[in-house]
Parts: sequence; structure tokens; C-alpha cells
Amino acid sequence: MMVQQQLTAGVAALGLTLPDGAEAKLLAYLALLDKWNRVYNLTAVREAERMVSHHLLDSLAAVPYIQGGGTDLIRVLDVGSGGGLPGIPLAIARPELQVTLIDSIAKKTAFLLQAKAELSLGNLNVVTSRVEDFRPEAGFDVITSRAFSDLKEFVTLTRHLLKPGGRWLAMKGLYPHEEIAVLPGFVKVSADHVLVVPGLDASRHLIVLEPVE
Repeated sequence: MMVQQQLTAGVAALGLTLPDGAEAKLLAYLALLDKWNRVYNLTAVREAERMVSHHLLDSLAAVPYIQGGGTDLIRVLDVGSGGGLPGIPLAIARPELQVTLIDSIAKKTAFLLQAKAELSLGNLNVVTSRVEDFRPEAGFDVITSRAFSDLKEFVTLTRHLLKPGGRWLAMKGLYPHEEIAVLPGFVKVSADHVLVVPGLDASRHLIVLEPVE
């Protein structure tokens, strides 16, 4: 199957409606990721079709769950973004989101800045920093991560970045029973969404965490 057809079919299977030009941008992002990957080793997945399922569709599966507290601009932080996943697909799929990608490794953020420029993503910010040292002016409605760390470290290092009413969305493979068992007392699991990703024959969970009031 051609990569473009695979993406179109996958987006339809996820029940998503994307803005005009979004699929072309997603494919352009994939091409850029593939090009830079040869030098920078941004992802272990190298085949184009697997990149569509493992990266694009896997990230897009989280789109329906990204909501803010009100009607204002929703601020999203993608922690340990690496090659821009899930943050760049989220920013392309939902231009109304304000997405910040943070990674401590400069060669990765160099790629992210290049992607922002080439794809004209005005709703994307890129930060080179350790997340525990990041002190933005305003907090975030949603803090997400796909491969950053275990849940305890994820919520502990980013607690200062979550705004009141905000939530963490952690993208995981198998349901992380052991990680949930050792979560700190200031946080609770409020939902577990089983993600069915087209073309990905693997268990995927989106764990929603909220501060304990």
C-alpha cells in the first residue's frame, strides 16, 4: 500500500477529520524525519509504512483526548519529544492547539526547529532544556509523553508545569500496572483509554492522570 493511502485509510479508521493540507504536511514531516534519521538516529523505525503506523497514526490516536478546561487556547507540552512525537502530528492535526516540544538533546531540537520552519507550524514552540529546569510564564492544560520515562518520574518532573485543571496524558504500550502502583500521592489515574492504532498490532494505552485535589 502506498504511504499516502495508508495514512488516509488510517485517519479514517481513527474517525478523525483533519484540516485541509494536514495529510500532506504529515507526509512531509515523515519524509523530513526519514532524511534526518540517517544522520541523527531520531527513531529506530526506518520503513516508511511502519513509520506511518508506529509514529503518525499512533500519535494521532491521542487527538480525541486532548481537551482543555475551557474554550481558550489549549496549551500542550510534549515532554522528551525526540523526533517530535506525538507533538508534531498533534500540532498538524489540530492547528488550534499551542504545542510546545521540549527535549534536552540539542541535535533533536535542531531537527524539531527545522520541521517547524519547513512545515510552517506557527502553533509549535521548541525548547532545549531538561524539563525539570523549564520555567515558562504559563502552565499547560495537557502534558503528554510517548517515550520519556516511567509514570512516577513523568509526573514528578513536570508537576510544576501543569496548570490548575490540567491533565497528564501518558502514551504507553501494555497497561503499566507496576508504574501505576508506585505513583506519588499527589496524582491519580482518572482514565485509561485503549488505543486501537491501524496497522499496529500491539497493545496501546493512553493513561490520563490528574492531580489529587
